[in-house]
Amino acid sequence: MKVDQLLLKFLVWRVRHINNKNFVLILGGVIGAISGLAAVILKTSVHKIESLLTSDFSTRLPNFMYIGFPLIGILLTVIIAKYLLRERIGHGITQILYDISKNSGIIKRSRMYSRMITSAITVGFGGSVGLEAPIVVTGSAIGSNIGRLMHLNSKKRSLLIGCGAAGAISAIFNSPIAGVIFSLEVILTDVTVAMFIPVLIASVCGSLISLTLLGDDVLFSFKLVDSFVAADAPYYILLGIVCGLVSVYFTRTTYRIEGLVTRITNDFGRAITGGILLGIVIFILPPMYGEGYNTIKLLLAGRESEILNGSLFFENFDNRGFLLLFIFMIILVKPVASALTIGSGGSGGIFAPSLFVGGVTGHLFASLINSVSTVGNVSTSNFTLVGMCGIMSGVLYAPLTAIFLIAEITSGYELFVPLMLVSAIAYSTSSFFEKHSLYTKHLIESGDLIQFDKDRLVLSQIDLHKIIETDLLKIHPDATLGELVDLVRISRRNIFPVINDDNKLVGVVTLDDIRSIMFDEGKHETTKVKSLMHSPPEEISSHENMQSVMAKFERSNAWNLPVIDNGEYIGFLSKSRIFNTYRKKLIRHQRD
Repeated sequence: MKVDQLLLKFLVWRVRHINNKNFVLILGGVIGAISGLAAVILKTSVHKIESLLTSDFSTRLPNFMYIGFPLIGILLTVIIAKYLLRERIGHGITQILYDISKNSGIIKRSRMYSRMITSAITVGFGGSVGLEAPIVVTGSAIGSNIGRLMHLNSKKRSLLIGCGAAGAISAIFNSPIAGVIFSLEVILTDVTVAMFIPVLIASVCGSLISLTLLGDDVLFSFKLVDSFVAADAPYYILLGIVCGLVSVYFTRTTYRIEGLVTRITNDFGRAITGGILLGIVIFILPPMYGEGYNTIKLLLAGRESEILNGSLFFENFDNRGFLLLFIFMIILVKPVASALTIGSGGSGGIFAPSLFVGGVTGHLFASLINSVSTVGNVSTSNFTLVGMCGIMSGVLYAPLTAIFLIAEITSGYELFVPLMLVSAIAYSTSSFFEKHSLYTKHLIESGDLIQFDKDRLVLSQIDLHKIIETDLLKIHPDATLGELVDLVRISRRNIFPVINDDNKLVGVVTLDDIRSIMFDEGKHETTKVKSLMHSPPEEISSHENMQSVMAKFERSNAWNLPVIDNGEYIGFLSKSRIFNTYRKKLIRHQRD
């Protein structure tokens, strides 16, 4: 009770002394710092778990614990999520986008810590996913709940969600620019200058926390050793196309494998099946274990043969042809491993897997060119880095984030031209085959996410249940015209639903239907309502989205349509009431 009173006093003081604009700036910095701290804790926890489990693994012999650890991690994650956290684990960023679009930016409080716990276990035990999505969910949930605590409206809550996401990405990669751009490109698509500044402050604060606590010990960093050569531009163009096609493969394979795994309805049956399959994959291809950044570091350092350590194929250490085949198999299998991890109940995201596949793709591409080229060698490290940018752009549909992330990771803009080139081509190629990204595909197809269309966005925010009209006077199909005329005398509406004993709509009678005979008293007792009614041109379900509802109004050219759920009559929906509600929402949206 004392806490509530202190909060109330603070809010009153804040209203008197700090305007909304400055208050959001302050909150952005606080949220960015807290998100940065959460990123440091998660990163440190995962690496401690991974080190504890694998530090004594042999590099020359296959390690059979690769089969058991992922299964244990996924089972622990499912148990914690099901019985302690009581929430489902999936693609976290997809859920954030849904909460912004459909839940007015309200995110469950438990998500401020749930994804940190579950992803630490999943990834630490070898789940083939990344930490970026879980920490973005954590930061976003922190932003949302601080916004709720401060009694901010839905638009400002969404802005604070973006601040949390920016602070998280900035801290985990020590890349403040990429953090800002990711937030604006993926989380907040309706960008204004007023939004930009708080996100910028949050990203800087997240980065400062990371630098203070970790120094240069971030997830991944690299110092460029080779310069960009303009003569390699044709190769980069070809790499962009390859990255785009690999991105399409990544997206479709992920959806297909997740769909197959989720057909197993029992949570533990799904976890055991997925965990065992994932363990077998990792046993055969050890680079699938965890996030995969160590593999990328080996490729960048020119120690690619070391990726065979701890595998069945260690004796092929010096076989160049087999090594390239092994790398190609990694590209094919990584989306499968990631989908098995998430689909079976693990916690993580596809941010890191996309970077991993991109780096391996770029390295293989450069290696193949160097194997067949008679002119000169291209830089495998540069192509590895640019490949990371290409796949991230093609999978996440975040080309600017990809460009600036790799630029900041390499501490310079030496590769800016090839990064821009490959990112643009990969994005264009991927979007030619797949209209939406992995994050948004399901939401957009189901109508739960509207992007880049303010008209549809405002329309989607209308709650259908609140505008259904239930005050229309009903009449039975066996009633007489006289009884209908009695209703007309007391009704303020000109439409009458005809309802049978089972509360089912069998027809509709309008004033126009009876205008010519309603004063003919000779027909009052002989004419039945069922002979006067007609069928409505369309029916609406209260669970439909507003785009579908408006499409039915357009097709039928009607102004009123009945709402039917499971065959039972609920009420009517009026186009004029929708327009009136839309106008109020639009005014409020512009005012906010």
